[in-house]
Amino acid sequence: MRVVGALMFQLGWVCWTLVLGLLGLPCLLSRVMTRRLSWLWAHGTLLWLRLTTGISYEIRGAENLPSGPAIVALKHQAAFETFLLNQILKDPAVVLKRELLKVPVFGWYLGAVGMIAIERSAGAAAMKSMISQARDAVAAARPIAIFPEGTRGEIGVKLPYHPGVAALYAQLSVPLVPVALNSGLFWRRGLFDKRPGRVVIEILPAIAPGLDRRLAMRQLEESIESTTDRLVAEGRGKYAAR
Repeated sequence: MRVVGALMFQLGWVCWTLVLGLLGLPCLLSRVMTRRLSWLWAHGTLLWLRLTTGISYEIRGAENLPSGPAIVALKHQAAFETFLLNQILKDPAVVLKRELLKVPVFGWYLGAVGMIAIERSAGAAAMKSMISQARDAVAAARPIAIFPEGTRGEIGVKLPYHPGVAALYAQLSVPLVPVALNSGLFWRRGLFDKRPGRVVIEILPAIAPGLDRRLAMRQLEESIESTTDRLVAEGRGKYAAR
């Protein structure tokens, strides 16, 4: 039954994305309308995911999100959290690879809402471009979302934190918010199968701006990794029999 549910989700999500994306093309003329359509797409995706696979979610620590601009650094275990960003952040500027903007329909919307697109192979130029785009986002009072590991990682595998988040912290003078989660328990990287359960996303207390960059990055990593380990253990204990 899990395979059937996963197949239903995949097929339904593709149809939802294509139909909404094509019908909503006029929204590309307005960033406000594009933002609203993006929220609807993500909300519909998460609802369909719950109905077909039994994967729901719980957000803890929402009070830790600053009211103004901030850098929100999220653990990345599954595609799940990419759908979630529009639900927990208002008008996020997400750091992503530039190649995604070239994807037909999907990429058009990413460009229209003003994501922070970088060319990973460009080295120092990519870092400079990311910081410049991030400054524009902060000036517009938008939160910046970044996956500090740069890619999805399996549970229990410690990936290095890339220097991009450290550069943003040093240059922008805004709070840095760690976010831990356990989505990999239910939606493992690269696997079609999905297990029913409740993904827990925990927003942790912000790291104040102005600290030594190395100290701030150490606090960020320790906060995310220790909380992620706790959430994974909690989820395994609750859903081990499923």
